Amino acid sequence: MSFFQKMPEINGFEVPYQNISFAEFLTNAIDEREDSSNGLNLPDGHVPDTYFFLWDNDKIVGLFKIRHYLNDFLRQGPGHIGYGILPEFQGRGYGTAGLKLALRKADKILPSNEPEIFLACAKTNLASLQVMKKNGGHVRHENEHEYFVRVLRKAIDEPTSLVGRAAKFEY
Repeated sequence: MSFFQKMPEINGFEVPYQNISFAEFLTNAIDEREDSSNGLNLPDGHVPDTYFFLWDNDKIVGLFKIRHYLNDFLRQGPGHIGYGILPEFQGRGYGTAGLKLALRKADKILPSNEPEIFLACAKTNLASLQVMKKNGGHVRHENEHEYFVRVLRKAIDEPTSLVGRAAKFEY
């Protein structure tokens, strides 16, 4: 079973390639992801985004989606970064390590005039909220279902070493 087939769509995290085979992923999705990262052939309302996979040795343990800039919908909702860790790897520090790496990547990708990186998580996902707080996030506001978190870009630390067990962060 592939990473996408094992990743559940929960807490608002979308898994667009969940129902395709690995061969279909290689044939279609790689080009689609490359186009999306370059802002080409985007569906209406979408912005360029890049997927980064968090690896532990030879296993993909998580996915971090970085949106290159925000439109009105993203600014009011999901923000710049969405992420998921496979259930069997949750609670082991991968989310914290991966978000730290994603924040560093986002700092390089996002327009320089945006002082904060926007994130959001479901109120039912307190573990994700803790991951965001461990990476300098603060709750800006909330509604009935979600926390809306911001990380000041100037607070993103410089890379010193990988955190936890995260071995590679690639797209």
